[in-house]
Amino acid sequence: MIGIIAALLTTLSFVPQAWQVIKTKDTSGISLGMYTMFVVGVFLWMIHGFIIQDYAVIGANAVTFVLASIILTFKIKYK
Repeated sequence: MIGIIAALLTTLSFVPQAWQVIKTKDTSGISLGMYTMFVVGVFLWMIHGFIIQDYAVIGANAVTFVLASIILTFKIKYK
């Protein structure tokens, strides 16, 4: 139960940032290097989840990957 709550909180913590970036297109306070490394890391965690067949790891990282990728895409597009 603790793992599920932790996964939900850390995954959903990207929703407000993604929403703000989509709404304002302002990414000036976001580090391109940090988000690039984070998106790659989350993608690798998702792949790891597939390898070990852990659906919680896959699901949490898939959602985080999508949200963080949106932010990264906006950062690159509206630099």
